[in-house]
Amino acid sequence: MRTRRYLTLVSGAVALSALACAQDTETAEETRTPPAAEAPSDAAVRVTDVEMGRSIGSDGRIADDADTDDFTPRDTIYVSVHTEGSASGGRLTARWTFEDGQVVDETSQTLSSTGPSVTEFHISRPDGFPAGSYRVEIQLDGRTVETEDFTVR
Repeated sequence: MRTRRYLTLVSGAVALSALACAQDTETAEETRTPPAAEAPSDAAVRVTDVEMGRSIGSDGRIADDADTDDFTPRDTIYVSVHTEGSASGGRLTARWTFEDGQVVDETSQTLSSTGPSVTEFHISRPDGFPAGSYRVEIQLDGRTVETEDFTVR
């Protein structure tokens, strides 16, 4: 009987000890200062859309009736690049290539927006473009982010 009483006392002490430890842990977690939240940084700029066409509006977007990827040799070919985020000092480049990868033109513009923005690029040739397949590669800070294929007929 003495052994049973002793075991009951020991088990009770162990249970109380475990309960006290659990409460200490909860109290410590409640009073612990959460880690400092990182200051919100400006969202990095990203390309959200690229449109091609024969003409643009005053806002730099491709005109609704001019959206195409099929051009004639004497067309001016426009690309409208839509971006979001903070772009202070970011560099957007349009690299135009012909069938075999021959560079037709490459133009860059420095971005300075802090929200949605549209950047326009275009190419034209007074003597016309040769018929064939072309590609425009949009780069953001030297990294290709979008490509668009188009045809001159």
